[in-house]
Amino acid sequence: MNGNVFDLFKGHWAVAPDRQFLVPTIGEPVTYSQIDELSARLVGVLRARGVSPGDRVVAQIDKSVDAVALYLACLRMGAVYVPLNTSYTPSEVAYFIDDAQPTLTVTNAELADLVALCASTDPWHRVETRMADDLAAMIYTSGTTGRSKGAMLTHANLASNALTLHAIWRFAPGDVLLHVLPIYHVHGLFVALHTAMLNASTVLFCDRFDPAESIELMAEATVMMGVPTHYTRLLAEPAFTAEAVSNMRLFTSGSAPMTEVVHREFTEVTGHQILERYGMSECGMIASNPYEGERVPGTVGFALPQTQLRVVRDGDECAPREVGIVQTRGPNVFAGYWRQDDKTEESFDGEWFITGDVGSVDSEGRLTLEGRAGDMIISGGLNIYPKEIEMILDDCPGVAESAVVGTADDEFGERPIAFVVKDGSAPLDLAQIEALLREKLASFKIPESIEILDELPRNSMGKVQKSQLRRLT
Repeated sequence: MNGNVFDLFKGHWAVAPDRQFLVPTIGEPVTYSQIDELSARLVGVLRARGVSPGDRVVAQIDKSVDAVALYLACLRMGAVYVPLNTSYTPSEVAYFIDDAQPTLTVTNAELADLVALCASTDPWHRVETRMADDLAAMIYTSGTTGRSKGAMLTHANLASNALTLHAIWRFAPGDVLLHVLPIYHVHGLFVALHTAMLNASTVLFCDRFDPAESIELMAEATVMMGVPTHYTRLLAEPAFTAEAVSNMRLFTSGSAPMTEVVHREFTEVTGHQILERYGMSECGMIASNPYEGERVPGTVGFALPQTQLRVVRDGDECAPREVGIVQTRGPNVFAGYWRQDDKTEESFDGEWFITGDVGSVDSEGRLTLEGRAGDMIISGGLNIYPKEIEMILDDCPGVAESAVVGTADDEFGERPIAFVVKDGSAPLDLAQIEALLREKLASFKIPESIEILDELPRNSMGKVQKSQLRRLT
């Protein structure tokens, strides 16, 4: 039996080969048979470029039909797909390329060249045989040190998550997915597209999130997957009413915490309860509120079928409602960090993956997240690691030291705020510092403001007390 997850997807969409798969905002729709053919031709091009099964293909490309075809081509031929955030700067991308050691790096221009070659390339209609534990993709994530790690996801990881979500979120014939997410991370690429392909669903494939456009498309859609920022923006639109969403059956939210206020306001306006769920790059989805049953605001629901959760403090499993570090195990848990065995070992407690999130589980098994053990900031569904920003700030003229924390933001969930201490060696030019940050970092990582302090608060051991800094925001 072929463990290649592409074989799983193709087996499900084969029931409707002529159905529209991707309906982009700009450009022509493609059917499932057309995406199948394009992926087969791209395999021929990739093989001609020297890509073999197990090789990494790094892609920093815009959301498009061709981008999805490239991803499917990599799965089909057994290559390892490595998507990168399109906001990353050249210096950031250089690190990922050096670490992943790809056979091929694909930019927008390179993708256009690859697709142009398809017309004259023989298609490769086979599906490469892969073992279930062979790597299918690698998603770069980070810890509190700011050093990015490649989370290795297997074909079995992707398949188990897709099949589970397709079942528990009740995908059925006729479902149409409104896709407003980027496709360089787990949520948009795996959760959204995988469940749609298993259902042979049509996907309304928006190049970006536009509230007014999304409201119009809801007349044709039945499912939307979003982040809290999307829902706060929709609620600000006068046209967003119960009538506007009368064709919808499911709204899911994740990638960042949603406030109870937004959750309740959404229900008041639309009559729908948003289904919140919990996941991460290393595991895909871990928990979900129920499709049928109570969706409690502020919680992320129950462990997925075949997945287990526990909360641990000081080495012992916590009692119900006791707060500790969330751990999980199951077929969705990744194979480890690329070329970082020490980090992999540190991230597991036996067979349990240590998520680094702080939470509690009630007597029914419902998980509530209380925060994060590290200092990660989630802004608009994107992870920001303060250490990465601090390293740049500390190198700026006139800066002795720095600290970055998150501050609450109604639209994005959180925004980074920077605090710096002068070193007296040079005048502190905030405009120059901001320019340097914009040169080195993706736009979503740029601090909302930079505050100057005489000193950073520290505990008796000399550690910066970021909890005190957060109270200053």
